[in-house]
Amino acid sequence: MSTTRNGAAFAFRLDADSGVPVYRQLIDQVTGSLAAGSLAAGNQLPTVRQAAVDLAINPNTVMRAYRELEIRGILETQQGTGTFISRQKSKRPDAERQRQLSQLVSDFLARAGAAGFTVEELLEQIHDPYADRPKNRR
Repeated sequence: MSTTRNGAAFAFRLDADSGVPVYRQLIDQVTGSLAAGSLAAGNQLPTVRQAAVDLAINPNTVMRAYRELEIRGILETQQGTGTFISRQKSKRPDAERQRQLSQLVSDFLARAGAAGFTVEELLEQIHDPYADRPKNRR
């Protein structure tokens, strides 16, 4: 059973209209959930097979996303037990993390502003990124 920090099951959601490859969407959802605090160290993710069945995608796609997350040190796979959020802390110094975050925010605000979005719209979407998407959209 895959659970989040609050005990609810973690489920991936796909957006076929986003133009983002499916494996990348899976990676982004895990990293985004970690950043939002809805996933934490030790939480279990769905098995490759279960995620593939739930999303009606090829298991190799899920495997690719999980493999990349393992390489980054975000996931740990324990044979026979499952795939979990790693308990390892980030190896980057705090100053480097802050610099990278500032750059990402600056880039994001510039792109969103150029697309005509207001700060209020951005904050609303950040607080509830899946509010307007149907579950398991393909």
